[in-house]
Amino acid sequence: MRLRIRRPLAALCAAVVALLAVPAGPAAAHPFGPPSTARITVDGPHATVTWLAAEDDWVALGQSLGAFEDPTLGPVATDLTGEQKLQRSRRVHDYLLDRITVRQGGARCPGRLATLDRLLSRGARLDFDCPGEVVDLEVTLAALTDLNEAYRTMLTSQTGATPGRALFTAAEPTHRLRFTADATAGRDRTVALAAAGAALVAALAASTVVRRRRRARSGS
Repeated sequence: MRLRIRRPLAALCAAVVALLAVPAGPAAAHPFGPPSTARITVDGPHATVTWLAAEDDWVALGQSLGAFEDPTLGPVATDLTGEQKLQRSRRVHDYLLDRITVRQGGARCPGRLATLDRLLSRGARLDFDCPGEVVDLEVTLAALTDLNEAYRTMLTSQTGATPGRALFTAAEPTHRLRFTADATAGRDRTVALAAAGAALVAALAASTVVRRRRRARSGS
């Protein structure tokens, strides 16, 4: 049974209750299926990592962190969906910030959980502020591997980087990415080119006006 965000509230809660009634353990999720995915973008000294996991894996993670009530110990609240319980769990927040990290020059870049809104479809977004312009980063993606070492995450850089993709596993949870100067400066260059183009258009327009005035004067 899967946790789905488009089911009615009662069905969502019933799904979570049913999942929690199953004995806890890594087998409740799917560590041997397709890997989780992640995206990274950089802009100046800032980096953003978005991590996306399967619905069942979110449930397994929430269960391991106590985000859901244990139906064997008492009543289960039905006024919140399973997704909302994950969003409101402080332990889930702390876990993501502990298991997904970015380092620059060996120093950890301070991170914050930007949003868990629609986490089942959009993932968890974490923002990091590094001391200087991002060129080389050590990225660690170790979420879920503490539940089962078979879990892995495929990271794709949406800003030009070497390597552009990397597979994170329990044995290799950290990779170094080098971002090209062209990629980090791309936005500034685009703005500069746009400004130069606008200036050129303005200059041509002014030149046209001047020529027309001169022709009008000579004709008179």
